[in-house]
Amino acid sequence: MNKFRIIWLIQVIGTVVLLAVSCWQLTKNAAQDHNELVDNQQLALNQLLKNFQDEDSKLLVQQIRAMANPQLLQVRQTGGHMVHEHNNATSLKSTAEQIQDIFGFERRFGQLSAPALGLEIRFKPNFDEQDQVFVSQLMTLLLIGLLLALLPALLLPVLNRLQHRTISQLVSENLDLISRQNGETYRDVELPEDYEAITLALHRFAEFAQKQQSELNRTAEQLTEDAFKDSVTGLPNRNRFVQYYEEHLRKASHVDFGVFAIVRCSELQNINQSRGYQEGDRYITQVADMVQKIASGFRDSRVYRLNSSDFGVLLPRISPKDGESFGSQVQSRFNEYQKLSELDSIGHTGLVTYEAGKPLGELLAIADTAISLAQTRQTNAFFLHKDDGSLDQTAAGYGNQNWRAVIDDVLSNDRISLLTQPIQPSNRSAKTYSEILVRFHTAEGQLLPTASLLAMAEKLDRIIAVDRAIIEHALTTIKNRNLYDHYFGINLSSRCVHDDQFMIWLERRLLKDASLANRLVFEISEYGLQQNLKTSKRFIDMLHRAGSRITVEKFGTGITSFKFFRDLKPDFIKMDGSYTRHIDEDKNNQYFMRLMVDLAHRIGVAVFAESVETQEEKHMLESLFVDGTQGYYIGKPQPL
Repeated sequence: MNKFRIIWLIQVIGTVVLLAVSCWQLTKNAAQDHNELVDNQQLALNQLLKNFQDEDSKLLVQQIRAMANPQLLQVRQTGGHMVHEHNNATSLKSTAEQIQDIFGFERRFGQLSAPALGLEIRFKPNFDEQDQVFVSQLMTLLLIGLLLALLPALLLPVLNRLQHRTISQLVSENLDLISRQNGETYRDVELPEDYEAITLALHRFAEFAQKQQSELNRTAEQLTEDAFKDSVTGLPNRNRFVQYYEEHLRKASHVDFGVFAIVRCSELQNINQSRGYQEGDRYITQVADMVQKIASGFRDSRVYRLNSSDFGVLLPRISPKDGESFGSQVQSRFNEYQKLSELDSIGHTGLVTYEAGKPLGELLAIADTAISLAQTRQTNAFFLHKDDGSLDQTAAGYGNQNWRAVIDDVLSNDRISLLTQPIQPSNRSAKTYSEILVRFHTAEGQLLPTASLLAMAEKLDRIIAVDRAIIEHALTTIKNRNLYDHYFGINLSSRCVHDDQFMIWLERRLLKDASLANRLVFEISEYGLQQNLKTSKRFIDMLHRAGSRITVEKFGTGITSFKFFRDLKPDFIKMDGSYTRHIDEDKNNQYFMRLMVDLAHRIGVAVFAESVETQEEKHMLESLFVDGTQGYYIGKPQPL
């Protein structure tokens, strides 16, 4: 745009100069024409004077006016007396004369002398027609010059629109180019120098767009990675496993085979509840490290975290014998870790051979059955199922049958051992007890996974028999060791609470040992009590009649109202571990705990906190007036 203004200014100056030169030339020509006319008329009048014989000056004036028709005519005698004078000019000087004066061309008068007549004549020719032509030409010239000067200004809006349209198109094309480059290097846009600011803005926008695109790409990659990555172990998760299986092993056209293993961390739930989620994460991480190190010895192996407690391991192109070698290495490493971690077990491994084309659901079901079979053997055991295509529903039944046999063996031979974990009172007036924890053994003395056995007992409808065996074993142990001066807590499943036959049996058993019954506290989960409020109240009333007490554990996970607890009248509530972990840092849990303690104390219920792992947590809970605390910081489980 600046360049256009400069060109227009040059054009205006040039037009003015050209106009001035043209006017000067036109004026010069007009002056020359005037002078020629004066000379011609002067010659004609000289001839008239030579031929004029009369002395009448008036007749001479008439002949002069008839011949030349001058605009100005003065006739004087030689002595100076004016004989005749007339002037037809409407003004002192015409416009043409004034213009010619400006350019330095002054019109001269004609001078004649007639000595014979004693006269002097001065005249000015009539130049009106020539002046009109001169003025018309001059005005035409000025108008042309004005048009030449104004034409660019008149065309400027049109040119601006055209240029803006061109620039807009260029900018649009460059923005499209920037949007299509997807992070590639941006090529400079070619715009006029007047649009340098737009060019710089486009460059800055291109750099910003490239930066944003790179950031979006990194974010998308991170989100994709997070969607297929376990946050605790850093391993690919179940989504990645399913994706890989569908892409590489689902189609029968893919020629592939090998062994698939599921490693189940059987103690995760127990660790989370008793030691806290941080310890649970540490346990999972260490198991993941061990499994990865062992799997790295097998070519092209892949390890995934399928869910909170299960790891999936693909061992392609190996024989069943090599699969057993993998299971044996895992068991050996788990046994070493178990000694250091003071856990009842670490995990069990189920292995199954596979070929490409097998449905994923079927493969997982077989591996899960193999884990069930491994759990019936010994601590940290593994089991390899060689898939011959005839499994169908038989394998699941076979796993259940093994578990049923194991549970029956435990019950018939009383393969039960008991541990206790104390609840420490927060003040001298608080009444607490030690919770009894149960462990199960095989005929060879190996520990069975407690959580798995209880889950299978629930599934196989043997949980009531298991609870009865635990109670009998606990009462017998307390009597044999003369522990009447201690209080003990025994966990009951929700099935027992709502079973009439179990209720009758338990009441009779407690009445049989009345002196021992008042030393027992039965722990039942909040969820278990909520399943049937009527039978729950009847069960609690029975315990109170027998002299025993009741604790509602896992409190805070349900939506039970305090009206419900006022009607049931439990003796204790044990807050769920999710409210006690890091309570020294969590203001919300502190407020909730204070509220629960205050309301519970108002209806005469004592409040315990479990999963206490640090001194800070203990001090905070005591400041909230909790009646007792339990956890690994307070005391680890010890044999009864």
